[in-house]
Amino acid sequence: MSIDGIRSGLATNLGTITGLRTASEIPDNPSPPIAIVALKTIEYDQSFQRGLALYTFTVTVIVGRVAEREAQRRLNDYSDNSGSSSFKLAIESDKTLGGSAFDCRVVSLDNIGALQLNDATYLGAEFTVTAYAN
Repeated sequence: MSIDGIRSGLATNLGTITGLRTASEIPDNPSPPIAIVALKTIEYDQSFQRGLALYTFTVTVIVGRVAEREAQRRLNDYSDNSGSSSFKLAIESDKTLGGSAFDCRVVSLDNIGALQLNDATYLGAEFTVTAYAN
């Protein structure tokens, strides 16, 4: 199990959402709508003999320009607890992330608001995801 595998598994699961681009690494020029997976923290030694670590990832979603009504609708759909565009359902559809983790869970949605990218303002948010792996 590896960090790259977990990141890739998260991006793969999110790739099941129609129309959403995904990136397991931070791209130079993101093109919305896009979900970008980034490692936030690692808590080691969650079990004896280094058998388990808790990985926390931030999945930043950039939906579109802040003034677009469609951007807000997309963010609402991604934030829903259910439905075909739900980040929570997509990420947790394979909790092993293709065999790269023992379990994963979408924990929260934070930092909803404007993001400045390449001289334009976009609407975005950050999902916090935890994964247990060794």
